[in-house]
Amino acid sequence: MTTLEAPAQPKRKSLYRGDPGMWSWALHRITGVTIFFFLFVHVLDTAMVRVGANSYDRTVAEYKNPLVALMEMGLVVAVLFHALNGIRVILVDFWSKGPKYQRLMLWIVLGVWVLVSAAGVGRQLFLMITTEL
Repeated sequence: MTTLEAPAQPKRKSLYRGDPGMWSWALHRITGVTIFFFLFVHVLDTAMVRVGANSYDRTVAEYKNPLVALMEMGLVVAVLFHALNGIRVILVDFWSKGPKYQRLMLWIVLGVWVLVSAAGVGRQLFLMITTEL
């Protein structure tokens, strides 16, 4: 007598397999949405000028706290990554050798991003510290 076995279940494949290119793709979208929401809020708080100068001044005064300063630093990092990776995407799409060098360009972008982000955040920290003294 033979026993029936259930068929083997196929392994579930993850959409993200840890490839740097896929993480770059995801981070590019996340930074793009983040920048969009910042611009939306920026337009709204700038529109407070039309309500009245006092309303605008109160709104801007609310932004002078350490949490918002950290968010500004995050915005700088997001804009830098989005811009540098966007250049890489353009090169991959429009340069005939772009697909061949896309991984190398990603590592170059990440290196430049870390250096420029460190400089930008360092400057913001310096300004934040010196204006509080």
